[in-house]
Amino acid sequence: MKPGAVDLLIIGAGIGGLGLAQMARRYGLKSLVLEAGSHIGGAINSHYFQTEDGDYWAELGGHTCYNSYGNLLQLLEEAGQLDSLVPKLKLPYRMLVGDRLHSIPSQLNLFELLGVLPRLWVSHKAGKSVKDYFGGIIGSRNYRQVLGPALDAVVCQPSSDFPAESLFRKKPRRKEVIRSYTGASGLQSFIDAVSSGLEIRTQSPVTRIERMSDRYLVEVEGGEPVQADRLALAVAPDIASGLLAALMPELACHLAEIEMAEIDSQAVLIKSDSFELEPLAGIIAQQDDFYSVVSRDPVPDDNYRAFTFHFKPDALDEVGRLGCIARVLGIEPADIIESASYRNRLPSLRLGHYERISLIDQQLKGHTLALTGNWFSGVSIEDTLIRSNDECQRLCKNY
Repeated sequence: MKPGAVDLLIIGAGIGGLGLAQMARRYGLKSLVLEAGSHIGGAINSHYFQTEDGDYWAELGGHTCYNSYGNLLQLLEEAGQLDSLVPKLKLPYRMLVGDRLHSIPSQLNLFELLGVLPRLWVSHKAGKSVKDYFGGIIGSRNYRQVLGPALDAVVCQPSSDFPAESLFRKKPRRKEVIRSYTGASGLQSFIDAVSSGLEIRTQSPVTRIERMSDRYLVEVEGGEPVQADRLALAVAPDIASGLLAALMPELACHLAEIEMAEIDSQAVLIKSDSFELEPLAGIIAQQDDFYSVVSRDPVPDDNYRAFTFHFKPDALDEVGRLGCIARVLGIEPADIIESASYRNRLPSLRLGHYERISLIDQQLKGHTLALTGNWFSGVSIEDTLIRSNDECQRLCKNY
């Protein structure tokens, strides 16, 4: 490392940026992570309700991890946290049709399914949209009424135009690890573990990036500029585009073409004895003002239950959202002890996305600049860390 410069400067303290910083430590690189806001974790955002029995967490963003998340598990293992994983009970999802909850299989048209299911063995995802691929193997009616809404719930936005390849990407499983898990304090526990030992500066928005002869000069609002031998942007593509517009205009143009979606997430805390709704993993809306509901029930508590509704952007104000939540759960608004809201931003992938990523990667060749996030191969936590690992190896291979 040259005097006065950090080895690696990372902009963005989501799981992608934090993971990249820890991966770089394996190569002996020290990182500085700059975060524009006060929250670290990005789309991982565990909210803590204060109750008379202590803190009770609910997820306002990402909510589930699996034993196929190899990069995450390695980071947790290195942090000494692998033994603290909390198993999640296997509970059913329900589909809201009108104002009633139904099992998902009960909504399928079996005659249509039997007629098209053989296509499953001859269909290929490459070059197809979610609607074209999954609609073809389950039938148009079943897609419209069941699978389409379920996939919208997965990505918390309309999914029909997503590349089919971006969903359910197969990853090797660590069979000695429980299949589905979280942390003792929700997924924020994992952020705490992965961020341990890192130098992180919050409320440090970057205003400008300049390339000097052999390093980067990064200007920070309200602070001293930072010089770095290597630079990684772990932010949304539109933010990366703005930061790179003057430095690498062609790359910035490719990044600007990647769309983003907004979701209004609202979590509510309710006493367990306030209603009789069966324990469930979540609720999928066939047609409503929200895409999905994620329940805290898979990690049960004797006294409380929590539900996070992911609403379509600007569909309802907060009073309207709380009224909708009460209607769906079959409770009175007064039964809601406390609520918390957060506006999430997620990538909206489209056909041609992987060709665009290929162009982006070509622009990055030969540069000590990296890009990572949940908008490359897929939107999951592990997809993000796969990208971070690939970029870390590229940046560090000649260190």
